[in-house]
Amino acid sequence: MPSTLSPALFDLSPIQEQLTEWSKSYATGSPYPHIVLDDFFPAAIAQQARDAFPAIQDEGWIHYVHVNERKHGLNKMDLLPPFLADLIRELNTPAFVSWISQLTGIPNLMADPDLEGGGLHQSQRGGHLNVHADFTVHPHKRMWRRRVNLLVYLNEGWQAEWGGALELWDRDMSRSVTKIEPLFNRVVLFNTDEDSYHGFPDAIQCPEEVTRKSIALYYFTEEKMAPAKRATNYRARPGDGIKGLFIWADKQAVAVYNGLKGLLGINDDLISSILGRFSRKKKR
Repeated sequence: MPSTLSPALFDLSPIQEQLTEWSKSYATGSPYPHIVLDDFFPAAIAQQARDAFPAIQDEGWIHYVHVNERKHGLNKMDLLPPFLADLIRELNTPAFVSWISQLTGIPNLMADPDLEGGGLHQSQRGGHLNVHADFTVHPHKRMWRRRVNLLVYLNEGWQAEWGGALELWDRDMSRSVTKIEPLFNRVVLFNTDEDSYHGFPDAIQCPEEVTRKSIALYYFTEEKMAPAKRATNYRARPGDGIKGLFIWADKQAVAVYNGLKGLLGINDDLISSILGRFSRKKKR
């Protein structure tokens, strides 16, 4: 069934009018530049995106199941429901990306057509994502430095007691400064620097039939000199105790995998399959 999304349904004018105010808010965000924008899309678009969101059992999901995360991702444009694919394309248009550049004060941002690590994200009961700073360089484009994350939450009726709030930690990992509930039609944008730590580290406690749903898009700049490359930097929280050793060991494994990924040009399908089988065996 064809998508009904057209440029007229997502008019940039309203958010363009807020640009001056929002850019000031973004720059002064704590613990690092960020902004939370509620009711971002027209209600009809947000609802259609929610209704189109595919189940984890559908084709194409990558299963990130290891110590530092338990979530699922779908980033193949040809496997996305048409409406969600169109919405992502809209958020990657030059006009929208230019708006993000103006909002963040980072010139010459570029969208990632590969949706590397992005696309749709979904977590079931027990899902989590340990606190981390994101990978710094696109795995397949060594001159592309990662600069901005955009998250769109599509969770109607989400309850605070279920957990799953996005936590923004200060740069020395001493405390969580800001918690952002993953509420329906809420957009979060933030800088992805070497020490912009974030995550939802505690297992979510939503009902079995509910999942934590989001769209994740990442924006890059093309540098003249190759930027320093670093894999996702997971960090233990104060009080994590011996768990911190497992977080560190898993981080080293992820770093090795990401190095091979860039060197060999592979994607996440193989490791997803292995982790998925391992996870199913553990549940038996």
